[in-house]
Amino acid sequence: MSALDAGQQAQLLALYPILTSLAVAARSRLLESIQLMRLPAGTVLFDERQACQGFPLILEGAVRVVKASSSGRELPLYRVTPGETCVITTSCLVGKADYTARGMAESDLVLVFLPAPVFSSLLVEPAFRDFVFHLFSARIAELMQLVEEVAFKKLDQRLAALLLGKGRIVHATHQQLADELGSVREIVSRLLKGFATQGLVSLGREQIEILEAAGLRQIAGR
Repeated sequence: MSALDAGQQAQLLALYPILTSLAVAARSRLLESIQLMRLPAGTVLFDERQACQGFPLILEGAVRVVKASSSGRELPLYRVTPGETCVITTSCLVGKADYTARGMAESDLVLVFLPAPVFSSLLVEPAFRDFVFHLFSARIAELMQLVEEVAFKKLDQRLAALLLGKGRIVHATHQQLADELGSVREIVSRLLKGFATQGLVSLGREQIEILEAAGLRQIAGR
């Protein structure tokens, strides 16, 4: 960890402009307390049943938040990118509870870490509190959509929708697609082969070409 230089402070305020709305004393307290962290891709930032020590603000890279089962399967919940916050971290800090999911660096990561006591003290600032809970509300809406998809849509529908959202050429392995869907590779591979048999996609090495988007849309919407 290291303190932020002037350029890094400017980057932080540009990505999280709400911080400029804080009272001068509160903003100074924040900037004096945070530390810069550089983490390689694959680093586990937090895991289930761990205590939450602080509030991360991402400058570069992304964090992938997943819910893991006892069998090792993972259900992706959401990604946190620069300018965003982690709803599970917010929940843990506000509720003084342990983490209920796992957060991993999806790519090389640069972030600043706001210690829990400083986070709690800043919640009395209306601008900071509104910022935190606005993003909290948005994330909850995303999670409710995920619950609806998992509970009410078949896997072939979700896979078709996932492919359509990635463009005409999808650069991903079957395992990566399975991870995004919270499924297993064998099932995803079987569904993809079915799509290929129907002439909807062409399967290559770590690549899927969409041939009939209309057919996939029909599957995704049924």
